[in-house]
Amino acid sequence: MFKSSYRNPYYSRRKRRPISWWKPLLFVALSLVVLEVLTRVTMGLLGYRNKLANYAGAPEEFTAYTLKFLDRDGKPFSGLTEGGRLKAIPNFATGYRLADEQKSEFWVINERGFRDDQPLPLEKPKNEIRIFILGDSTAFGWGLEDNAENNLSANQQTIAYKLQSRLQARLEQQKRSPEKYRPNILPVDATGRANALLRPPKIRGGNYRVINAAIPGYTSGNQLAQLALEILPYQPDAVILLNGYGDLMLPQEQKIAEIPKQAEFLSNPPQYFWTYSKQSVLQFFVDTSIYKSLQYFILKPEPSLARETLAIAGDAQSLEEYLPENETELDVRIARYRQHLKQMIQLGAGANFPLIVALQPEITGISPEKRQPEEQEIVRELGSAYSQQVEAGFTRLAEINNQFGKAFPNNVKVLNYYRLFNDLSAVAFIDPVHLTEAGNQALSERLYNAVTAMPGLQIVSRSPRR
Repeated sequence: MFKSSYRNPYYSRRKRRPISWWKPLLFVALSLVVLEVLTRVTMGLLGYRNKLANYAGAPEEFTAYTLKFLDRDGKPFSGLTEGGRLKAIPNFATGYRLADEQKSEFWVINERGFRDDQPLPLEKPKNEIRIFILGDSTAFGWGLEDNAENNLSANQQTIAYKLQSRLQARLEQQKRSPEKYRPNILPVDATGRANALLRPPKIRGGNYRVINAAIPGYTSGNQLAQLALEILPYQPDAVILLNGYGDLMLPQEQKIAEIPKQAEFLSNPPQYFWTYSKQSVLQFFVDTSIYKSLQYFILKPEPSLARETLAIAGDAQSLEEYLPENETELDVRIARYRQHLKQMIQLGAGANFPLIVALQPEITGISPEKRQPEEQEIVRELGSAYSQQVEAGFTRLAEINNQFGKAFPNNVKVLNYYRLFNDLSAVAFIDPVHLTEAGNQALSERLYNAVTAMPGLQIVSRSPRR
């Protein structure tokens, strides 16, 4: 009946206000937006805008040579990182190819997708002698930069360019000093004939064109399809195959190197959706000026040795993880290489051009006492198990090459460059397989000797008419 007027001092009928989470979140978001704007303005004033725009969390030369896979519409593949600048597009036969007409401060890709400063018409001009180099990132010239001191662009430091220059210089030398080479017509007398045959033969006159058709990540399966469908129409006079390492590293279930994760995504749509969503969110933050500035100026992350060495690297951090786990798996990979090489040799014989099969150099081929300090540090990081497995794998690859060299002596020239740099005083390797300019120079000189020794490119000295 009676309402008490007493109020408990510890109780209040006033409702407590709910905690407002949106205000601190809004404050943080606005602060980040302001900081992003200030960072962009500051970087622009300091002249770093373009550098940060191309920065992808790794040194510039690494990003420039990293593949960026695009779909047929020229858009990045969903679910894959967009860190690279070397654009590659799908190709039904070869898995992928380089996009046409690309250019950076590190490389030039012509209208045919080859690393070349000049266009390459399908129809061969009169007197042009075409030599194609097929291979992976080693033959492509991974990691090369413009050399201002010697006034050489990165393209001019590749094996292909150096070999072409050397062949053209040989023609000039033959014109200046014909007495140093075999005459076109041999002397009549026996002594003069014997002395003439001791001199090196002349090579055919013409315009030597060495085309760098190497594609980072390619293995023998990719090169087989490339040779059959893309190179033969250009009427090659000779083809140089420089490979081996990629075939040891390619999983046994794969025939060729392909755009990563595509088959996995197609067979598992939920995983693709999750990867795509996660990658999209991550890419949003990676593209901010705040994140790029933090990485570029403070953290300065370096790619793992596996990512630096392999054009298509998975999640593994150690190169040893890509090598065959046992002898049985090695047998499968060697058999795959053998089958592809056999088919390439048959193509060469059918199209009537010689094939030079060169086993590429690799850093463990240098004996420990002859390695430069930089090279010794790379080998130390690789570990002893890696060195043993690679040496065993290269031994098996060399055996296959030698078998074909003996079986097809008129069509195949076999070269083993695994231990090529044992006696080179300069640093030859950037990482386990990619070469410095000095390394490319030494390798191109060996290839020059092999090319000029090919009977099909030599002038045959005739006996005088009686």
